[in-house]
Amino acid sequence: MLSIVIPTLQAEAHLGHALAALGNADVVVADGGSTDATKAIATKAGARVIEAPRGRGSQLAAGARAAGGDWLLFLHADTVLQDGWTTVASRFMADPANEGRVGVFRFALDDTPNAARRLERLVDWRTRVLGLPYGDQGLLISRSLYDAAGGFADIPLMEDVELVRRIGRARLVQLDATALTSPKRYQGGYLGRSARNLFCLALYFAGVAPERIERIYR
Repeated sequence: MLSIVIPTLQAEAHLGHALAALGNADVVVADGGSTDATKAIATKAGARVIEAPRGRGSQLAAGARAAGGDWLLFLHADTVLQDGWTTVASRFMADPANEGRVGVFRFALDDTPNAARRLERLVDWRTRVLGLPYGDQGLLISRSLYDAAGGFADIPLMEDVELVRRIGRARLVQLDATALTSPKRYQGGYLGRSARNLFCLALYFAGVAPERIERIYR
């Protein structure tokens, strides 16, 4: 059984599209205190809504605890899995060897400029070579491996990088399906936003506390 965990905060603009792509899957929405229509949209779509302390790490961890699946798919609220993802995910989960691996989807942006295509290629390289996928690519992981790795840390940012580093690059598998993500965060410019992301990543590797990095990221 697969359970899908989505952390939300004021996500009414995108959540409905993300949920529509999941069909009748078991979905847990871990909300960090939304005051818009996020929770109503989730409930109407058939998802279970739980309240969690605000922060992606704590929300994802709470969602994992509430989920009942042998497999977990962690997904962002502004990411829409594209056609064929269920077949690809089912094939991945059916292989016993993958109980010790993590599947991530191809990253794509719902935008037309060439800058978006360049960023997609950069993310593909970062995933394959550095073993550093981000949460907007989805994270498909068996419950047993998630628990063995210690789950998500209670941090507001870099929770995806922190977990993947503990699991190890050798255990990452890029899935043959696409996760289409909203370009909203790049509205100020692809170059500036990408530079800020890289700066935040460098700060994390330098040992700066995620709470301080979050202030720069936001």
